[in-house]
Amino acid sequence: MDIAKPEPRSATTLSPLTHGQYRLIWTSSLVANFGNAVQSVGAAWLLTELRQSPSIIALVQTAASLPLMLLALPAGAIADLRDRRAIMLVAQLAMFATSVLLAILAYRHQASPWIVLALTFVLGSGIAFFNPALSASTGTLVPREELAGAAALNILAFNVARTLGPAIGGVIVVTGGSSAAFMLNAASYLAVIGVLAVWRPAPAPATARVPIHRAIVDGLSFIGRSSQVRTILIRAFTFTATGSAAWALMPLASRDLLHGGSVEFGLLLAALGIGAVIGAGSATYIRQRFSSEVITRAAGAIYGCSCLATAARPGLVPTLLLLVVAGAGWVQALSGFSVATQLWTPRPLVGRAMAIVSSVTFGGIAVGSWLWGYVASVWGVGEAIAASGGLMIIIPLIGIWLPMPRHQDADRIAMRQE
Repeated sequence: MDIAKPEPRSATTLSPLTHGQYRLIWTSSLVANFGNAVQSVGAAWLLTELRQSPSIIALVQTAASLPLMLLALPAGAIADLRDRRAIMLVAQLAMFATSVLLAILAYRHQASPWIVLALTFVLGSGIAFFNPALSASTGTLVPREELAGAAALNILAFNVARTLGPAIGGVIVVTGGSSAAFMLNAASYLAVIGVLAVWRPAPAPATARVPIHRAIVDGLSFIGRSSQVRTILIRAFTFTATGSAAWALMPLASRDLLHGGSVEFGLLLAALGIGAVIGAGSATYIRQRFSSEVITRAAGAIYGCSCLATAARPGLVPTLLLLVVAGAGWVQALSGFSVATQLWTPRPLVGRAMAIVSSVTFGGIAVGSWLWGYVASVWGVGEAIAASGGLMIIIPLIGIWLPMPRHQDADRIAMRQE
């Protein structure tokens, strides 16, 4: 009898790290994300020190996220058709050069708000090409039953960096200024370049050479045919656009809600990161026991309630505890979107599908950051975070009409095709 089988219990979040090549690539991702987290602290706090409006400060998140929306699809097509290691190397080299330029301009006090935003956009463009190549490589480095753990670990690398990066970034900004944070980011890219230089991936299966535009059309055609992936796209966009206020307005929350400085700002982001690490570390365990829809709705409710309580200005320590809870909810949902896309997409198209989901996810963050920055400018920072939190409790209820596709169904279809 054909029944849906859950993932083997032997698969855990940490299982993929037993594979040497995956461990090497995961390490490079961790280092790169650490540098990015430190750079974000430097950029956001530099604009805060320049007394820019909330809408301008929130644009740091928009500038970092918008390239992932605009460039992710062609980047995904390139990742499916070209040498992924070479793509990652070129992206890291470009990001290194950009970080050095930003550090020099900041040191000379020549980094105007629009220069900071423009170079942040360039760094985001490098990430837009790096991430699909990394995601598309994951399925070739670990067995299918460990994809959920690998996806969670990829997000874990991001959030471990978000845990340590902001806290350390806050200290660096206090002692050495924003330029020091930018230089540390450049150094992290050098470390990643070194890791990629020694990585020797197994030869990829031969694929027919097609023009990039044709590959993009094929990816979009697959999305058009796959109701499951279309549902994931809608859920990812609504979740991130609604919930991006806390991330985008964090430097202002530190200044206006807590009357703190860059150290408090780093602690707030670190609290979100700690929660995200907890969420990513438990993602495989939770996914084995609950449906994707239950996880997504619960994540939205947990994140939303935490934001509402944070907006009430309970003080530094309660706010940090609330943000730990919020971070755990946030990453459970994002991990679910990533895993579901991997499982519902044929391997030859996975780079493009992951790029499209990444595009929509970060597009939600970009649009939401701009929107919540505007709301904060008109009504206040606390009010914007509270409104975001309230909507986060409501938005996941669209699952009544558009439920997340079941991962057990994807596993069953895959077994029929093998």
